[in-house]
Amino acid sequence: MKTFRLFSLALFALFCGTLGAQELNFERTLRLDYIFAGDVNKQEISLEQANSFAGWAGRRHHLDQTLVPGSGTISMRDAKTGKLLYTQGFSTLFQEWLQTEEATQRRRAYENVFLLPMPADTVLITVNLRDMRQRPLVEYTHQLAPNDELIHNLDGRKPAEHKYLLHSGSSDDCIDIAMVAEGFTEAEFDEFYASAQEAMDALFAHAPFDSLKGRFNVVAVAVPSKDSGVSIPQKGIWKETPFGSHFKTFYVDRYLTTCELRNLHDALIGIPYEHIMVLANTEKYGGGGIFNAYTLATTKNAQFRPVVVHEFGHSFAWLADEYADAGDAEYEPYYTPNEEPLEANLTTLKDFSKKWNDLLTAGVELPTPDTPENAGKVGLFEGGGYQFKGVYRPCRDCRMRTNEYPTFCPVCQRAIAKLIDFYTKE
Repeated sequence: MKTFRLFSLALFALFCGTLGAQELNFERTLRLDYIFAGDVNKQEISLEQANSFAGWAGRRHHLDQTLVPGSGTISMRDAKTGKLLYTQGFSTLFQEWLQTEEATQRRRAYENVFLLPMPADTVLITVNLRDMRQRPLVEYTHQLAPNDELIHNLDGRKPAEHKYLLHSGSSDDCIDIAMVAEGFTEAEFDEFYASAQEAMDALFAHAPFDSLKGRFNVVAVAVPSKDSGVSIPQKGIWKETPFGSHFKTFYVDRYLTTCELRNLHDALIGIPYEHIMVLANTEKYGGGGIFNAYTLATTKNAQFRPVVVHEFGHSFAWLADEYADAGDAEYEPYYTPNEEPLEANLTTLKDFSKKWNDLLTAGVELPTPDTPENAGKVGLFEGGGYQFKGVYRPCRDCRMRTNEYPTFCPVCQRAIAKLIDFYTKE
């Protein structure tokens, strides 16, 4: 009888906790600005500012699930019941930087901004960071009450000039992409809008985006720049632009990023958005894509169309790079034989049954020789994730491998389609 009584009490407590769990308020967005700082030996997370604004353009389904893990997670739990209300995976430039030689010599700090649906009552927010092999780095939990007087209300600000290039429906049902101008003066806004249209056309020329276009809204946001162009440190060129983007990130010539994420999100106040593409006014080749942060691509380079789609593959779906460069051999490998990459389009064969085993072309040789006759087949092609050996990609070529190949491979297409469903379907 005692065991039954304890079991009944446990069930009752669980029922009451579930019954009392709060619902989220989709009428407002909670924007949390953090600073991630440290070096390879120690990392810290600090909350800088809590903000709020009207509306919510994020997903309304699968709120307590994370389909794509990224290398970090932000989660919101009811403070009274502990119920998980919302969770989202992400990656950051800070975590990438921790892989560099510089991170062994000095400390640095990076801004990071996250959007969550506003809670109705007090919650616990947890941010955790993992390394590229999913080993824990640091975790930070803080309490937040929605009626806190120091949550900065961002309502009432005049939105930046913007035009919808695609409006398929309400933010309740669609994924909102904001394409933002970087390094375009007001006199160059027509050029920016043309570049945004070109980027959108390039994206929706690729499967599965083409067949699922009706689930997206795309808005072009014309933020004026004092200077025309962006910073190119290797040439001694420094421009005054809205988001301070520059090449030579981590001393890599073509890596173009911004660290001014608060300014980027401030520029979008009053405009529904969920995913961000920053379009840079420069002819130099380059770009970058950080999962659930932003895509950054150069508009006047001949490779703009394939690059912006490739980088969106990173920022939207956490697809991995499928190439390997000779220069990458000097860095510590991202992937090891005893660990299966979490990105959908790479495998070390540690747990291949969870990858694209079901999509293999019938009769294809495994591993699959990288020969012309195997073009278009789904197999196991060695070389990917910046490594020549021990990492395999699904196909001989893909948008995530080269600019010349016209499509995402079937494995990448499936990963993207699953994520679009995750965002837009119950």
